[in-house]
Amino acid sequence: MPRLKPRTKAETPPPLIGWRERVRLPELAVGRIMAKIDTGARSAALHAEDIQTFGHRVRFTVLVNERQHHCERPIIGRRRVKSTSGHSEMRLVIETDVKIGDHRFPIEVTLTDRTDMGVPMLLGRASIRGRFVVHPGRSFILSRKKRKTKAS
Repeated sequence: MPRLKPRTKAETPPPLIGWRERVRLPELAVGRIMAKIDTGARSAALHAEDIQTFGHRVRFTVLVNERQHHCERPIIGRRRVKSTSGHSEMRLVIETDVKIGDHRFPIEVTLTDRTDMGVPMLLGRASIRGRFVVHPGRSFILSRKKRKTKAS
């Protein structure tokens, strides 16, 4: 059996995140969006409406806080995704940056209708692997709302 490399003092463990976090998608300019962190899912998924392709690009609408955001991104692929209910569908894949707390990095995101899912975005294990440790019993660890301080 291979031996695990002991952790040196210089190595810091990955930051802790909750099973739900508020994230930003800076390249889409949609503001803060609720995301479920799901290590059982492989890929990330974003609720998108009015999905239209033209050439190697896709236009779609993201609804955040009852406001429509019209987005456009290059298509980087198509992927067959099987939902937890067993339903399989072909989805368009885009690449965009995600920001969780102070951490910003690129991820691949599939576009789909998540109306009945409770949260508009899902971040699967491929998106967070090696970057974070997920606390299954806590929410909003890195994305707490800033409390307003009273002026004296």
